[in-house]
Amino acid sequence: MTQLASPEAAPAGAPAPQKVFQKDLNDRFHCTDCNDLVPNVVEDFAAGDYICGNCGLVLGARVIDTRSEWRTFSNSDDNTDDPSRVGAAGDPLLGGMNHIDSTIISQRDGGSGTARDLNRVHGKATNQKSEKSIMTAFKEIQTMCERIGLSKIASDTAKQIYKKAEDQKVLRGKSPISIIAACIYIGCREQNATRTFKEICALTKVSKKDIGRNYKVLMPLLEKPSKEISLDSYVIRFSSALDVGQDVKRATSEVLKRAQALGTLAGKSPISIVAGCLYFVSSMSKPGDEKSAKEIAAIAGCTEATLKNAYKLLYDVRDTLGKDLKMPRDESALSPP
Repeated sequence: MTQLASPEAAPAGAPAPQKVFQKDLNDRFHCTDCNDLVPNVVEDFAAGDYICGNCGLVLGARVIDTRSEWRTFSNSDDNTDDPSRVGAAGDPLLGGMNHIDSTIISQRDGGSGTARDLNRVHGKATNQKSEKSIMTAFKEIQTMCERIGLSKIASDTAKQIYKKAEDQKVLRGKSPISIIAACIYIGCREQNATRTFKEICALTKVSKKDIGRNYKVLMPLLEKPSKEISLDSYVIRFSSALDVGQDVKRATSEVLKRAQALGTLAGKSPISIVAGCLYFVSSMSKPGDEKSAKEIAAIAGCTEATLKNAYKLLYDVRDTLGKDLKMPRDESALSPP
């Protein structure tokens, strides 16, 4: 069997290629007096120098110590160990660090004399009244958002809107809690975490009228138009609270699309629309699985009369809305309003 030579292999009998010597580009740090191939360089971080260990020649000065340093730089009176030199993390909602709060007072006297007095004065100077009020409002927003199960991004959006309103003084004279309520409602809409006016009213104890007024004033502060309310999110929330099956959720979303295309419930509030569609589809469930108008109205936060008015409009076009919903019963099982 014949072995084929590689095209890169040198032909037999040819002289071996000579090595090409290139310039050494390595950076070598050595003593210029000793010229030792194995330099003995000592790092003196206390003095910030590089010193030759053989002849004592100073090879470099003002050397930066890159090792970890665990000295205490705490500026509090309790002398707690704090190896951080940079202080607490900056909050983008409270502005930059271009003012006096970036200053750190040394505690060379152990925090018992002048350093303690300077820290006390520095604390009073940095705790500005406006920032105190904003921090109080932020804590209130965070607490309320956690109470109704909102995500962090929704609470941060509400905080940003409150900060803009505070900076531009658009709601001067209004009570802080009413501004907070409007900011939380806008934050919910912006992040598709829909909450009704009644839910925000029950959370903040602020009237619907006050929330609506502040909402209209805060709308121009948004960088883009506010998102439309997602009816599907209401369907998911109300269906989960009523503990209905997936077939009811799917059919309710389909009835919503058909009703919007026909304009059957034009002018109705989103809650009454979703509640009416849920009652419409629930009436087509298996016997015993239906939900009463009272149960749905209690979950949706509307009156039973409002729900039945919406259901009446849907019942008039039941042949179109209830067609091919794949429910246990068809539209003939619907009870007249």
